[in-house]
Amino acid sequence: MARHTQSALPRKETLPQKRTRTGQLIERLKAAHPEARCSLSYSNPLELLVATVLSAQCTDERVNRVTESLFKKYRTARDYAVAPPGELEEDIKSTGFYRNKAKALRGCCAELVARYGGEVPANMAALVQLPGVGRKTANVILGNAFARAEGIVVDTHVRRLAGRLGLTRHTEPGKIEQDLLQLVPRADWIVIGHLLILHGRRICAARAPKCPVCPVKDLCPSAEVFSSSIPT
Repeated sequence: MARHTQSALPRKETLPQKRTRTGQLIERLKAAHPEARCSLSYSNPLELLVATVLSAQCTDERVNRVTESLFKKYRTARDYAVAPPGELEEDIKSTGFYRNKAKALRGCCAELVARYGGEVPANMAALVQLPGVGRKTANVILGNAFARAEGIVVDTHVRRLAGRLGLTRHTEPGKIEQDLLQLVPRADWIVIGHLLILHGRRICAARAPKCPVCPVKDLCPSAEVFSSSIPT
C-alpha cells in the first residue's frame, strides 16, 4: 500500500480547508479500497431492509449466512408479516437479539403491506416511520437499493473514523451525519460510508490502528498520536 509523507495539518481548519482535505481523503480511500460497497447480500429493496435490520449487533458475514436460506423462505413483505413469531425468531436466532428483530420485521412488513402494497418506499420520511427502521437503516436502503443520496450512513466504523480524521467533534450519529453532509460532496454521500467502513475494518481498527501503512495518515490529525504509541 502506498505511503505518504507526514505533513503538518493546520491547527484550526477553516470550513473550506476541511472540505478540501475531506475531498483528498475520499480520493485516497477510493484508490485504496476500489471495491468498497455494501457487504450485505440482497437482490431487492425488501431483502436489503431485512438484512440491515438483522445486521444490528451482528457481523455482515453472519447475516449473509442467515439470509441465504431466509430469503428463499420469506419472499414478500406479507410472508414476514404473517410469520408465526416463534418460527421467525428461530430462523434469525443466530444474528442475536432475535426476539426484538423478529418483532421489528413483522411490524415493519405489516406496515409495508398495509400502506405501500408490500413495496419498500423510496423516500426517507416514509422509511423512518416504519417499525425498526431508523435513519441509518433508511440511508443504507436509499443509497444501495435505490441509488438515492439523501444522507450518509453512520455506523460504528464511520463514527470512529469521522472523529479520528477530524471531520467531527460529535459522538451522536445524527450530529456526525450533519457534519459529514457539510464536508462531503453529494456525489460521494453513498460511497463515503462504504469507504470508511472498509477502511475501519482493514486499517483503522478500534484498538490497534495500522497508522504506518495507512494511505491517509498525512491527512489524519490522529495519526501522530497513534503512531507514537506503536512499539518500534
